[in-house]
Amino acid sequence: MGDFNLALVIVAIVVCVIVFLVNVYLLVNYQHPDDFNQAYFPKFVVVLGLSVAAISILMLPADVANRQACRHSIYNGACNLTLPMKDLWLAVYILDAILVFFVIPFAMFYYEGDQDKTVGKRIKSALCWMVTTAIVCALILGILYGLIGKVDFTVRHLSSTTKSFPSTWEFSSSQPCIENTHQCSAYTASPSSEKTWTMRTTFPEYVVALATIVGSVLFAIFGGVGIACLPLGLIFSFIRRPKAVITRSQYIKEATELGKKAKDLKKAAESLRQEEKGGSKGRKFRKNVKSVEKELLQLEEDVKLLEEMYPQGEKAEATWALTVLGYLAKLVLGILGLIVSVAWVAHIIIYLLVDPPLSPFLNEVFIKLDDIWGLLGTAAFAFFCFYLLLAVIAGAMVIGLRLVFFTIHPMKWGATLMNSFLFNVGLILLSSISVIQFCSTAFAYYAQATAAQEIFGHTLESLRGIKYLYKYNVFQIAFVALAGLTFVYYAAFGWRRKKPSGRFQLSS
Repeated sequence: MGDFNLALVIVAIVVCVIVFLVNVYLLVNYQHPDDFNQAYFPKFVVVLGLSVAAISILMLPADVANRQACRHSIYNGACNLTLPMKDLWLAVYILDAILVFFVIPFAMFYYEGDQDKTVGKRIKSALCWMVTTAIVCALILGILYGLIGKVDFTVRHLSSTTKSFPSTWEFSSSQPCIENTHQCSAYTASPSSEKTWTMRTTFPEYVVALATIVGSVLFAIFGGVGIACLPLGLIFSFIRRPKAVITRSQYIKEATELGKKAKDLKKAAESLRQEEKGGSKGRKFRKNVKSVEKELLQLEEDVKLLEEMYPQGEKAEATWALTVLGYLAKLVLGILGLIVSVAWVAHIIIYLLVDPPLSPFLNEVFIKLDDIWGLLGTAAFAFFCFYLLLAVIAGAMVIGLRLVFFTIHPMKWGATLMNSFLFNVGLILLSSISVIQFCSTAFAYYAQATAAQEIFGHTLESLRGIKYLYKYNVFQIAFVALAGLTFVYYAAFGWRRKKPSGRFQLSS
């Protein structure tokens, strides 16, 4: 196999199998009991989507390792025998876009269809919505690609006179050319030598670029908030933890209040269902549905808190000990996450926002880790990319639960319906594109000469109509600004104990 790097191929296959098995495990343990032995198509879409998202994140470190496979080759063309990373990137992200904009919406429309209808009618209704979405997306993509689907590369035209080869070769920053002729130096060329080289990009690359823009908007908002609230939320969760077990009389009092609230919510849900059957789906109906969903989430949080403060059963003491250890684990993970978050923000500022960069920072860290052990730097690189994706998801949860017009479906162990699964998978897939683009830019020094950098660096940042967003670091500035505001907010208010919005109030 030689330079093909058989070990990298084997690792890639093993990782794909592990990712698939882990996602099946998550599906089985997170799914709601109502979805047991049914909703097989949404479950297949969930496993496929999660696998594509995880593999796409891992492909960037694999791209770096693939580049290093032929770094020490002694003959030209050795890199042609490595993995075809550019084709793999395009295939994965085209599949990503199809899942986000077509397959997942179809699965959600089908799953949320009226249960009283036949399977055929539910499929027909879901197909109508999906076909409408496909037509709109195809028209937008086709028109944009036809009008502005080009890349504008800035190049510098250089020329020099012909010189005979000297007997000695001496080059330096002050002597970049043969003899004393400096016409071949780009630094001494006149501004008029700059030209714009225009070419049409391929349609798959254009689809990836537009999907990246959509994901980048979500990334800048959710990621900026999540990079701060993810570690700080864990730390302040430890600070607000229950300090002791409540008495039995307190438990009965609080449980009674929760029971009354649960009955009220059940009546409200039944009333809304009757309105839905009567054809009432107006603005007021949707507002009431969101209110009931929000109250239900609050009720579930109150029940969980009450169970933590009054563990029951024969192993009550062990349960309380596990609760205490869980909060200690949150503190440790929060401190480690805070270190990673600060490193991320510092790296963005000193490497991306300052021109020229003050330091390669994390790029040098990864390179030094590679010098210690070949895959150590690659593993650290993959961890930072994954952490950024987790920050995006955490930010989406925090922001979405506070917006009236935008509903986030929380995922809970053993109580997650398939529509919530599908929603979160779509969010993860859409964000993974922008996370990879962001990482390839932030770690350009470490990931140089990779296929990802060719797609997300040169092509995307030179695409007509889009390049200015990257030229002026719009997404990076928004990310850092939101991270700073979120940090200030959590430092000022995050340590306070949240008062339940419903009737549940722990007795002092």
